Amino acid sequence: MSDDVRFCSRCGGPMAMRRIDDHVRAVCDRCGFVAYRNPAPAAGVILVESGSVLLVQRKFEPRAGMWTLPAGFVEYDEHVEECAVRETKEETDLDVVLDGLFGAYMAMDDPRVRVVLLLYKCHRVGGELRAGDDASDARFFPLNQTPQEIAFKAHEQALEDLRRR
Repeated sequence: MSDDVRFCSRCGGPMAMRRIDDHVRAVCDRCGFVAYRNPAPAAGVILVESGSVLLVQRKFEPRAGMWTLPAGFVEYDEHVEECAVRETKEETDLDVVLDGLFGAYMAMDDPRVRVVLLLYKCHRVGGELRAGDDASDARFFPLNQTPQEIAFKAHEQALEDLRRR
């Protein structure tokens, strides 16, 4: 939801901007519904093989042509871990098994929405590496030679954390 919500999604009444809990929020004048703006959950993986990390190049905006870890938004009916495995398959054609949570990151620089990104360490169990879905390229980079053009700061931070571990 955005600050420009003009009509209530519940009753159709007019929305007004009001300060609630130290935030300006859209509130329905008729039924009192509050249109909270919450970040979207996303999940992805960190796959390291022979000292190199898997990255995908974005095919579409925002930031087409830049690199990210394999990741995407969690579907409404999907567990966050299922999302991480699904996004990896869609973007790289690799089958992976998760080995545990690597870290949680707050992405504030995605122009579409604020994002809570959960990244999992994983290992490959099948598939053949190739770009798919919304990726124009997928490949492994040595940890000390990743591209300069990382699309989102949360992914940059995760790569920095990976290098330190």
